[in-house]
Amino acid sequence: VQLQASGGGSVQAGGSLRLSCAASGRTFSAYDMGWFRQPTGKEREFVAAVRSGGSTHYADSVKGRFTISRDNAKNMVYLQMNSLKPEDTAVYYCAARRTMGSIDYRGYYDDWGQGTQVTVSS
Repeated sequence: VQLQASGGGSVQAGGSLRLSCAASGRTFSAYDMGWFRQPTGKEREFVAAVRSGGSTHYADSVKGRFTISRDNAKNMVYLQMNSLKPEDTAVYYCAARRTMGSIDYRGYYDDWGQGTQVTVSS
C-alpha cells in the first residue's frame, strides 16, 4: 500500500493539528495503521495505532491528547493532536502493516509514508 501523509505545520503550545494519511489499494481495511514520529537527532518512535478491527493503541506520552481514527470507505487514517507540547515536535510518519507482532514496533510495519513536519513552539 502507498501512503501519503499531510496536515503538519507550526503551532504554539496548547494548540491542535490534525494529520491525515491517504492510502492506496483495495485492501486498506485489512491493514493495521500506525503513526510514528522522529524528532531531529533521535530514533523514530511509536505514537498511535489503529488495528484493522478498530482497536486503538497509544504511547503513554500522548494518551489523552491524541486520537487516531480511520475511515475505511475513504482509505484514510487520521491523527487528531490536541494540547500540543514542544516535545511533540517531530516529523510524523504514517505506516501500514499486515504482519503480526507488537503494534508499537516499527520493524513490523511494511509500508511508510513520506513524513510531515510538526513544530510546536513554547
